[in-house]
Amino acid sequence: MIKASHERLTAHSGLGLIGLLLEKTDLRPKLNQLKIPGLKYPLLSHSDIVYAMIGLLAQGKSDFEHIEAFREDDFFQYALQLKSVPSAARLRQRLDGLAQIRKWRNILLDEMVRLPRKVGLEPSAIKLNSGTCYVPIDVDVSPFDNTDTHKEGVSRTYKGCDGYAPLLAYIGREGYGLYAELREGRTHVQKEVDQKLREMIPRAKSMTEKPLLLRMDAGNDALNNLAVCQEEGVHFIIKRNLRRESPEAWLAIAQDQGKATVIREGCTRYTGKIRVTDPGLPQPVYQVFDVRKRRSPKMARFF
Repeated sequence: MIKASHERLTAHSGLGLIGLLLEKTDLRPKLNQLKIPGLKYPLLSHSDIVYAMIGLLAQGKSDFEHIEAFREDDFFQYALQLKSVPSAARLRQRLDGLAQIRKWRNILLDEMVRLPRKVGLEPSAIKLNSGTCYVPIDVDVSPFDNTDTHKEGVSRTYKGCDGYAPLLAYIGREGYGLYAELREGRTHVQKEVDQKLREMIPRAKSMTEKPLLLRMDAGNDALNNLAVCQEEGVHFIIKRNLRRESPEAWLAIAQDQGKATVIREGCTRYTGKIRVTDPGLPQPVYQVFDVRKRRSPKMARFF
């Protein structure tokens, strides 16, 4: 007599790996210790709520309502080791409650940077032409396009669309998550970034003993950021914001202090650096320039 076997196919088998990684962290006990005012004996643990949301995000699903499709999904529950899958209303309400507890944010960020080392990984470095190795930290705002939605916090971003403007930081050539903060779309790129750097850098140092190299775009060309890097002993490359500076002034500096190279007829390249001191900085900094002068002034390029 032959017994029929039944196999169930799932489109989200990768959640098994997500669940295993989550169990390598201390998220479950730390989250379950948090106390939400007015919620003394929750039917579902805080960790089950958070793990369920992580399960959604891992599949690119960000709406609370998406959880309803998994309430009867045995694999979803088993992979994330949940006692029960919450409803959309409970998921929303509990996460709103947890968000009011300051400690909850630090728990998530701390465990995010501890996980790579717990599984034997370390962010890899980049090697410069000088032979020096640095572990890069990339910090930037990455606007989301939430056009035609009415979610809380959605507003006009600098990209010209309605959405959010989260501040994100990654470490190493692999791009391990170091920091993430969802912000309203209209939030200025530089708002409180110097304070956030003071949170990021110690966490980055806990992930590697190698020298760190912070890389930021022109939107973060601010004296406060430079001061934090110098105080924390972190190397940095921050693109110069030329919006209020004269191209002619930089051309004069380049011609006076740079090294000239003729690229082709009518096009000369000037490279070099200048030493800059400022009362707001513990130490002087260098501004590196790469200026190209073409026969027509309107076609000059500045980097």
